[in-house]
Amino acid sequence: MLDAILRPRSIAVIGASRRPDTIGYQILHNLLHHGFTGPVYPVNPRAEVIHSIRAYRSILDVPEVVDLAVIVVPKDAVIGVAEQCIRKGVAGLVVISAGFREVGGEGVERERALQDLVRQHGIRLVGPNCMGVLNTDPSISMNATFAPTMPPAGGVALMSQSGAMGVSILDYAGALDFGISSFVSAGNKADVSGNDLLEYWKDDPATRLVMMYLESFGNPAKFLALAREVTRQKPLFIVKSGRTRAGARAAASHTGSLAGTDAAVDALLTQSGVIRAETVEELFDLAMAFDNQPIPRGDRVAIVSNAGGPGIIIADTCEARGLTVTELSADTQSGLRAALPDEASVRNPVDLIASARAESYELALDAVLADDGVDAAIAAFVPPLGIQARDVAAAIVRVKQRHQAKPVLAVLMGRQGLPAGLAELHAADVPGYIFPESAARALAAMDRYRRWLDRPPGAIVEFPSADERLAALFERVRAAGRAQLLAPEAMELLEAIGVPTAAWAVAGDPAEARAAAEKLGFPVALKAVSERVIHKTDVGGVALGLVSPAETEEGCRQMLGRVRERTGADDAAVLVQRMVQGRREVIVGTSLVPRFGHLVMFGLGGIYVEAMEDVVFRVSPLSDQDAREMTRGLRGSRLLAGIRGEPSVDFSALEEVLLRVSQLVQRHPMVVELDVNPIMALPDGAVAVDARVSLAEGAATDEASEERAEAGRWG
Repeated sequence: MLDAILRPRSIAVIGASRRPDTIGYQILHNLLHHGFTGPVYPVNPRAEVIHSIRAYRSILDVPEVVDLAVIVVPKDAVIGVAEQCIRKGVAGLVVISAGFREVGGEGVERERALQDLVRQHGIRLVGPNCMGVLNTDPSISMNATFAPTMPPAGGVALMSQSGAMGVSILDYAGALDFGISSFVSAGNKADVSGNDLLEYWKDDPATRLVMMYLESFGNPAKFLALAREVTRQKPLFIVKSGRTRAGARAAASHTGSLAGTDAAVDALLTQSGVIRAETVEELFDLAMAFDNQPIPRGDRVAIVSNAGGPGIIIADTCEARGLTVTELSADTQSGLRAALPDEASVRNPVDLIASARAESYELALDAVLADDGVDAAIAAFVPPLGIQARDVAAAIVRVKQRHQAKPVLAVLMGRQGLPAGLAELHAADVPGYIFPESAARALAAMDRYRRWLDRPPGAIVEFPSADERLAALFERVRAAGRAQLLAPEAMELLEAIGVPTAAWAVAGDPAEARAAAEKLGFPVALKAVSERVIHKTDVGGVALGLVSPAETEEGCRQMLGRVRERTGADDAAVLVQRMVQGRREVIVGTSLVPRFGHLVMFGLGGIYVEAMEDVVFRVSPLSDQDAREMTRGLRGSRLLAGIRGEPSVDFSALEEVLLRVSQLVQRHPMVVELDVNPIMALPDGAVAVDARVSLAEGAATDEASEERAEAGRWG
């Protein structure tokens, strides 16, 4: 529990100062100024009184019980102060001091020693290198931060990994009069992590939604499980910085080159129902809508504006983000036509024209919200001469009060009357925005959350596993001193996990190739097999569509000659494979992403995978619902569903391939990269034609296991 940190009954500020330009002064000032409801004990060995309160030389000199100690001392003194707090029986620490892991070198060891100390004695620690914590509950009224502003009380819990961003976010919340329930600046997350806070806020009745600014995930698997629980009860918004991973471009496989860390973050958040914001501004745009409006019952939106441009922008943004700018009913349009000027447009978006007064807004907005075919509305106003934004805002508020079951968002553009109009809206809990795109994005996010709540939770499907066969295969590859599986070994792996493959055989010379082709049936393909061949096409190691024994024999002879000449591979052989007829190709892949585990990919395959990059990712293990969404989540999914009379591919077969690959890497994490490309997607099944597989080299698997265990220890 984190009550000692977020709901303390008493607080000591160790490093409290009489100098106004210090953090120790500001934290003590904030606690007193904002009326913390318990006793506050300044600790400073060189002061007897601070802020007219008796100060103590040491935490050990404080005569009463102390729940929380806020530590603001030089980095080298932190461990000693923490030890004194433990002796005193303090249950929670907030270490503001910097100079730990973030500076590297000795700071890393200093932080580890602090971690070990608090873990050993079972107390909780926020930080180090943070800006503090606050709780606006009137029964607590705690501002133990050095932020210059205290936000109003509300239902939004907020965590920031960056202290500087935390100050900015709290300042922004105050300017918007945006209510915060509690706030934690996590800093280095040496002990209390984002996962710990999610677990706490999940059951906190004062918290209606959660916002987080993150720079890293300590334990993504635990986050996935927790976030799925949280988002079934309350919305969770995250800004995650650090979107690039240059090293991913150097990966050998298609999946590796596409599966950067940010792709893993997106997959993780999508799978857990989290709504990702691109900026802190968007974070607040989303939270304003979710905090005060009901979740829409569907995706049909009506738009009311007094200008064509904003209405068009809102409509475009809504449609681009999955909302439907719905057709208004004939009755609604008829009623609007009778009440509005001839120049007005009564189709959706409704254009009231520039001369529309507040009464017209009230009438039109009332009419569209009464339409059974409308689930939500956005009202946009550009102030012409003589019409006040505040009057229009008041009209929107009156309509909203009559339609509580449907969300209403407002856009007030221009500077004239803007502050008063927005204040009118916010006072009535109607989210108001300055730009049309902001309102549309917020409503689209609400609809995505609706779909998440309606989404079946999914289940992990288990298949029979040929673990002994796979272990023997991996041992043979490693004994040969290789990390890359040869083509026949890759096909054997697929067969072992139950993925259907195109019939194949290995031939060492032209005669064997001819015999294999006659047995498999024509047409066949030939593929070079050698430890020295990485990219078969680069050395002329692929021949397709061979239709006779003689053509196969001659094709094998020429291929072996080319490969041996270009690579010196005297041991080269060919894989003879029956060709599968089918026009739609897909790729299934997986790649190990540090700290996230295996990322599974699905996309359009063959030669188009990297050119089009029409792929989706999810973090393993996949549920059946994850696999279902992946196969239908491509931009080109209509190609798979069938166009111009083509039958649909067998989506269930593709889902099963994804689930079997996910199970493979869960049971055999030494498979660090795998591409099954192409898979022929057929109306009655799916058949793998080619695959590339890489294993961890040497101790890499052990290191990955240790990294996962470390993530588990530190949340």
